[in-house]
Amino acid sequence: MTDETLLEADEQMQRTLEATSEDFATVRTGRANPALYSKVLVDYYGAPTPLQQLASFNTPDARTILITPYDAGAMRDIEKALSDSEIGANPSNDGKQIRITMPELTEERRKEYVKLVKSKAEDHKVSVRNARRKAKDTIDKAVKDGDIGEDDGERALKELDGLTKQYTERIDDMAKRKEAELLEV
Repeated sequence: MTDETLLEADEQMQRTLEATSEDFATVRTGRANPALYSKVLVDYYGAPTPLQQLASFNTPDARTILITPYDAGAMRDIEKALSDSEIGANPSNDGKQIRITMPELTEERRKEYVKLVKSKAEDHKVSVRNARRKAKDTIDKAVKDGDIGEDDGERALKELDGLTKQYTERIDDMAKRKEAELLEV
Protein backbone atom coordinates (compact mmCIF):
# COMPACT_ATOMS: atom_id res chain seq x y z
CA MET A 1 0.00 0.00 0.00
CA THR A 2 2.64 2.57 1.02
CA ASP A 3 4.99 1.41 -1.73
CA GLU A 4 2.28 2.06 -4.33
CA THR A 5 1.61 5.49 -2.85
CA LEU A 6 5.32 6.36 -2.84
CA LEU A 7 5.75 5.07 -6.38
CA GLU A 8 2.80 7.13 -7.57
CA ALA A 9 4.20 10.26 -5.85
CA ASP A 10 7.62 9.59 -7.40
CA GLU A 11 6.09 9.27 -10.88
CA GLN A 12 4.13 12.50 -10.44
CA MET A 13 7.25 14.32 -9.23
CA GLN A 14 9.22 12.92 -12.19
CA ARG A 15 6.58 14.26 -14.60
CA THR A 16 6.88 17.64 -12.86
CA LEU A 17 10.65 17.55 -13.40
CA GLU A 18 10.13 16.84 -17.11
CA ALA A 19 7.63 19.69 -17.35
CA THR A 20 10.15 21.97 -15.64
CA SER A 21 12.77 21.06 -18.21
CA GLU A 22 10.34 21.75 -21.08
CA ASP A 23 9.26 25.03 -19.49
CA PHE A 24 12.84 26.22 -19.04
CA ALA A 25 13.61 25.36 -22.69
CA THR A 26 10.99 27.90 -23.77
CA VAL A 27 12.75 30.72 -21.92
CA ARG A 28 15.02 32.49 -24.35
CA THR A 29 18.75 32.70 -23.82
CA GLY A 30 21.24 34.47 -26.06
CA ARG A 31 21.26 31.55 -28.48
CA ALA A 32 18.67 30.57 -31.07
CA ASN A 33 16.84 27.45 -29.98
CA PRO A 34 13.89 25.82 -31.79
CA ALA A 35 12.42 24.82 -28.39
CA LEU A 36 11.52 28.49 -27.96
CA TYR A 37 8.71 27.90 -30.43
CA SER A 38 7.36 24.66 -28.95
CA LYS A 39 4.32 26.43 -27.51
CA VAL A 40 3.53 28.61 -30.54
CA LEU A 41 0.19 27.66 -32.07
CA VAL A 42 -0.62 28.45 -35.69
CA ASP A 43 -4.19 28.87 -36.96
CA TYR A 44 -3.89 26.19 -39.65
CA TYR A 45 -7.10 25.84 -41.64
CA GLY A 46 -9.12 26.96 -38.63
CA ALA A 47 -7.49 24.65 -36.09
CA PRO A 48 -4.77 25.73 -33.63
CA THR A 49 -1.78 23.55 -34.53
CA PRO A 50 1.68 23.48 -32.87
CA LEU A 51 4.25 25.14 -35.11
CA GLN A 52 6.60 22.18 -34.83
CA GLN A 53 4.03 20.01 -36.65
CA LEU A 54 3.90 22.43 -39.57
CA ALA A 55 7.56 23.21 -40.24
CA SER A 56 11.15 22.08 -39.87
CA PHE A 57 13.69 24.13 -37.94
CA ASN A 58 17.34 24.81 -38.67
CA THR A 59 19.85 26.93 -36.75
CA PRO A 60 22.63 27.93 -39.17
CA ASP A 61 24.29 30.11 -36.51
CA ALA A 62 23.90 31.02 -32.85
CA ARG A 63 21.35 33.81 -33.43
CA THR A 64 19.39 32.67 -36.50
CA ILE A 65 16.57 30.19 -36.90
CA LEU A 66 15.31 29.10 -40.31
CA ILE A 67 11.77 27.77 -40.38
CA THR A 68 10.75 25.84 -43.50
CA PRO A 69 7.00 25.11 -43.68
CA TYR A 70 5.97 21.71 -45.03
CA ASP A 71 2.97 23.42 -46.69
CA ALA A 72 3.88 26.65 -48.50
CA GLY A 73 0.24 27.77 -48.16
CA ALA A 74 0.70 28.00 -44.40
CA MET A 75 3.58 30.48 -44.69
CA ARG A 76 1.47 33.58 -43.96
CA ASP A 77 -0.29 31.92 -40.98
CA ILE A 78 3.04 30.80 -39.51
CA GLU A 79 4.53 34.25 -39.94
CA LYS A 80 1.51 35.82 -38.22
CA ALA A 81 1.70 33.37 -35.30
CA LEU A 82 5.42 34.10 -34.88
CA SER A 83 4.80 37.86 -34.91
CA ASP A 84 2.00 37.54 -32.34
CA SER A 85 3.97 35.24 -30.03
CA GLU A 86 5.44 36.59 -26.83
CA ILE A 87 8.95 35.62 -27.86
CA GLY A 88 9.60 39.03 -29.38
CA ALA A 89 11.07 37.95 -32.71
CA ASN A 90 10.63 39.62 -36.08
CA PRO A 91 10.22 36.98 -38.79
CA SER A 92 11.23 37.74 -42.36
CA ASN A 93 9.77 35.69 -45.21
CA ASP A 94 11.71 34.99 -48.43
CA GLY A 95 8.91 32.94 -50.03
CA LYS A 96 10.37 29.54 -49.11
CA GLN A 97 11.59 30.00 -45.56
CA ILE A 98 11.03 32.23 -42.58
CA ARG A 99 14.21 33.63 -41.06
CA ILE A 100 14.27 34.82 -37.48
CA THR A 101 17.32 36.66 -36.21
CA MET A 102 17.35 36.81 -32.45
CA PRO A 103 18.35 40.24 -31.14
CA GLU A 104 21.00 40.49 -28.45
CA LEU A 105 19.54 40.36 -24.97
CA THR A 106 19.89 43.52 -22.92
CA GLU A 107 20.88 43.33 -19.26
CA GLU A 108 17.39 44.41 -18.26
CA ARG A 109 15.77 41.72 -20.41
CA ARG A 110 18.13 39.08 -18.99
CA LYS A 111 17.06 40.02 -15.46
CA GLU A 112 13.39 39.75 -16.47
CA TYR A 113 14.06 36.26 -17.82
CA VAL A 114 15.84 35.29 -14.57
CA LYS A 115 12.74 36.40 -12.63
CA LEU A 116 10.59 34.36 -15.01
CA VAL A 117 12.77 31.27 -14.46
CA LYS A 118 12.56 31.70 -10.68
CA SER A 119 8.79 32.03 -10.90
CA LYS A 120 8.47 28.91 -13.09
CA ALA A 121 10.76 26.99 -10.72
CA GLU A 122 8.63 27.95 -7.74
CA ASP A 123 5.46 26.90 -9.57
CA HIS A 124 6.96 23.49 -10.29
CA LYS A 125 8.16 23.10 -6.70
CA VAL A 126 4.58 23.79 -5.60
CA SER A 127 3.49 20.97 -7.91
CA VAL A 128 6.02 18.64 -6.24
CA ARG A 129 4.74 19.67 -2.80
CA ASN A 130 1.16 19.05 -3.94
CA ALA A 131 2.14 15.51 -4.96
CA ARG A 132 3.72 15.10 -1.51
CA ARG A 133 0.59 16.36 0.23
CA LYS A 134 -1.63 13.95 -1.71
CA ALA A 135 0.62 10.99 -0.86
CA LYS A 136 0.86 12.08 2.78
CA ASP A 137 -2.93 12.26 3.04
CA THR A 138 -3.19 8.74 1.61
CA ILE A 139 -0.61 7.41 4.08
CA ASP A 140 -2.22 9.22 7.04
CA LYS A 141 -5.62 7.79 6.10
CA ALA A 142 -4.17 4.27 5.84
CA VAL A 143 -2.61 4.61 9.32
CA LYS A 144 -5.85 5.99 10.75
CA ASP A 145 -7.93 3.19 9.19
CA GLY A 146 -5.49 0.59 10.51
CA ASP A 147 -4.46 -0.65 7.04
CA ILE A 148 -0.79 -0.08 7.96
CA GLY A 149 1.01 0.32 11.26
CA GLU A 150 2.21 3.63 12.66
CA ASP A 151 5.86 2.62 12.23
CA ASP A 152 5.28 1.81 8.56
CA GLY A 153 3.46 5.13 8.18
CA GLU A 154 6.38 7.03 9.75
CA ARG A 155 8.89 5.22 7.53
CA ALA A 156 6.81 6.00 4.44
CA LEU A 157 6.52 9.67 5.42
CA LYS A 158 10.31 9.92 5.88
CA GLU A 159 10.80 8.34 2.47
CA LEU A 160 8.25 10.76 0.99
CA ASP A 161 10.03 13.73 2.54
CA GLY A 162 13.32 12.49 1.09
CA LEU A 163 11.73 12.23 -2.36
CA THR A 164 10.25 15.70 -2.05
CA LYS A 165 13.59 17.19 -1.02
CA GLN A 166 15.38 15.38 -3.86
CA TYR A 167 13.00 16.70 -6.52
CA THR A 168 12.88 20.28 -5.21
CA GLU A 169 16.70 20.34 -5.14
CA ARG A 170 16.81 19.10 -8.72
CA ILE A 171 14.41 21.86 -9.77
CA ASP A 172 16.59 24.40 -7.95
CA ASP A 173 19.68 23.05 -9.76
CA MET A 174 17.92 23.31 -13.12
CA ALA A 175 16.90 26.90 -12.31
CA LYS A 176 20.48 27.82 -11.32
CA ARG A 177 21.85 26.38 -14.57
CA LYS A 178 19.24 28.28 -16.60
CA GLU A 179 20.01 31.52 -14.73
CA ALA A 180 23.73 31.10 -15.37
CA GLU A 181 22.95 30.49 -19.05
CA LEU A 182 20.80 33.63 -19.16
CA LEU A 183 23.35 35.86 -17.47
CA GLU A 184 26.20 34.57 -19.64
CA VAL A 185 27.19 37.35 -22.04
